[in-house]
Amino acid sequence: MPAKINHIAIVSQEYALLSYFYQTVFGMRTSPNFKRPGRAITVGDGFAGLNINPRKAGRPAGLDHFGVEVDDTGEVLERLRAHEGADHIERPSTRPFAGITANDPDGNIFDLSQKKMANRAGIYVENDGAQNPRRISHIALRTRRPDGMARFYQDVFGFAEAAAKPGDPNHYLSDGKVTLVIIPWRIRDYEGTNILAPGLDHIGFSVEDAAALKRDIEAAIDANPAMQGIVPGRGIEGAARLELARRQAPYADFFIGDPDFTLVAVSGRG
Repeated sequence: MPAKINHIAIVSQEYALLSYFYQTVFGMRTSPNFKRPGRAITVGDGFAGLNINPRKAGRPAGLDHFGVEVDDTGEVLERLRAHEGADHIERPSTRPFAGITANDPDGNIFDLSQKKMANRAGIYVENDGAQNPRRISHIALRTRRPDGMARFYQDVFGFAEAAAKPGDPNHYLSDGKVTLVIIPWRIRDYEGTNILAPGLDHIGFSVEDAAALKRDIEAAIDANPAMQGIVPGRGIEGAARLELARRQAPYADFFIGDPDFTLVAVSGRG
């Protein structure tokens, strides 16, 4: 029952700028064969994609959902229905990456697609599994019921759980290349900073050289000041938020904010 996390979706007023940022800094690429710039821009790392959607009235900006590709959506939906509170709907045929959107028992949203769905196109067909040196490593989810949600994603998708280090309360569920990190959510964790509701927390990238990435970010900003993102940790509340991020993501070497404030955890392999 192979399943893969095939995309992460961001909603942004600056969706075109974000696509250039992730191409410039992380080496992601767009599809030369599928362009729909008026709707969304998708960039990929060879395995997974970032789907960057334009913001519309009433839709909040930021991390929106993630997507999973499976061999048979019918089998997955049968397992999903066994979990109280989980549900799904069919999506419009214009979407090139998902035919179904579902929710877990805590209300978190994810897309479902299968390899032979007719509406798949662009990066979701062209990603060949050979990841870039700078690649998506994980998507992190805050939830009040981490143990239950870990069981849900293991049961529905067959993700393998990696052992956490002593004292780390997170669950780490992997498809073999991308990890779903499930973080416990407690309102008291946000004392001294802005309170975030349960939901998607950050995306993670694994890079060949963390210092080189920092240099490339500075070079990108020098060439185009619009590439400047928010620097995590500024101000009293910002410092408290950064300290919380470090506790929630102990695997990260450092954090950056992209030009529309999405939090990105960076881990170097060098």
